[in-house]
Amino acid sequence: MSGGRSVEGGEVRFPAEWEPHRATLLAWPHNEEDWPGKFGPIPWVFAEIVRRITPVEEVLLLVQDKAHESEACEVLRRAHVALERVTFLRAPSDRGWMRDCAPAFVRSVETAPGTNEHRQARPSTDEREKAVRSVQFGFNGWAKYDNWQRDAALPRFLAQELNVPLGVAEHHGRPVVLEGGAIDINGQGTLITTEECLLDEKTQARNPGFSRQDYEAAFREHLGISNVIWLGQGIAGDDTHGHVDDLCRFVNAKTLLLCQEDRPHDENYPALMENFERLQTVRLEDGGRPEVIALPMPEPLYFEGTRLPASYANFYICNGRVLAPTFNDPHDRLALGILAECFPDREVVGIHAVDLVWGFGTLHCLTHEVPEE
Repeated sequence: MSGGRSVEGGEVRFPAEWEPHRATLLAWPHNEEDWPGKFGPIPWVFAEIVRRITPVEEVLLLVQDKAHESEACEVLRRAHVALERVTFLRAPSDRGWMRDCAPAFVRSVETAPGTNEHRQARPSTDEREKAVRSVQFGFNGWAKYDNWQRDAALPRFLAQELNVPLGVAEHHGRPVVLEGGAIDINGQGTLITTEECLLDEKTQARNPGFSRQDYEAAFREHLGISNVIWLGQGIAGDDTHGHVDDLCRFVNAKTLLLCQEDRPHDENYPALMENFERLQTVRLEDGGRPEVIALPMPEPLYFEGTRLPASYANFYICNGRVLAPTFNDPHDRLALGILAECFPDREVVGIHAVDLVWGFGTLHCLTHEVPEE
C-alpha cells in the first residue's frame, strides 16, 4: 500500500470507492440551467437515486434553504424514500455536482517501525476523528462556467459538518484545481486520468502551466498517489473536456473497465481505441499489469442536436450496491451484466438516465462517498 504526505503533515492514503462508506453526499437539484427545457423529471430521478442508496447507507442531502428542503422532502416522501436515512444540510450552491466540488477524503496511515510499508492508522478513541481527513482542491466551474463560487465554498462547509480536518491542496504556492471526476483510483496508490482534461492548455485549462510532473507531485503530496496512468482523450459530448469517470474506472485494485466503441464510424472510436492501446503497456503501483475489461457504449444519444456523454462508466459504488446509468438502449443489459460480474458481492441497480444526462453527467458525477471512520 502506498502513502503520501498531506498538507497537514503525516502520511495519507486515498481510499477506493468500494471501501466502506459512512454516507453518500448528494445535492438536491435547483439550477434549471443544467437541464434546460427538461428539468421537470430531474427531481424524480434524484428521488430514485436516494431511494436506491438509503437501504445500504445514509444520504447527506444538500439543499439551498428551508423551502428547498421542504420541496425535497415532499418528492422523497411521494417516492417512498426512507426519510430517516436522509440528513439534510443547508448550504447555497451553484450547481451541486458533488463529485467535482466536494472535498477529497483521505485516510491517515502510519509507517511500521523499521519498514517502508504503510498501514491504515488505528488512532486512540479521542483521536479517532483524525483517521479521515479532507482535502480541498480548487474548483472553477470546469474552467468553463462563471457561476462556481458557491460550489467552491462547499468543501469547508462539508468538512465542518462532517467534523473532519480540512487541508488545502497547493503546489509551488498555487492552489491546485481538480475535479473528482477527472481522476479514478484503486486505493493502493494508482490514479488514472486523461491528458485532455489536465494537460490541454488551449481548452478549459485548470492549472495553466502545470506539467505532467507537477500534477504527479500534487497527487503524491495530497492524495498519497505513487503511480499515475495517463490516458488520452475522453468521450464525445463531455463538457468537462475529458473526465475519466465517463471513460475508464477501477472496479478493484487490479482491474479496469474501459469503454469500447465497436462502430468505426462513431466519433468515439479512435479515441477509445487509442486508450485501449495505452492500457496494454501500463503498470500498477506494484509493477503488475492491470486486467482491462471492455464496457460497451450505448448508441449515440442526442437532445436538441447536442451529443450527450452517455456512458455506462459513470456508475457509483456504494455499500452493497452499484448504481449504473441506463439509456433505453440494447446495450443496457450487457453493461449491467458486466458490472454484475465485476461486483459479485453487490447488487447492480440500473437507474434510467436519459433525462439526467442532458445535464452532461449522471450517477458518478452527482454523488460523492464519505469514507467510514
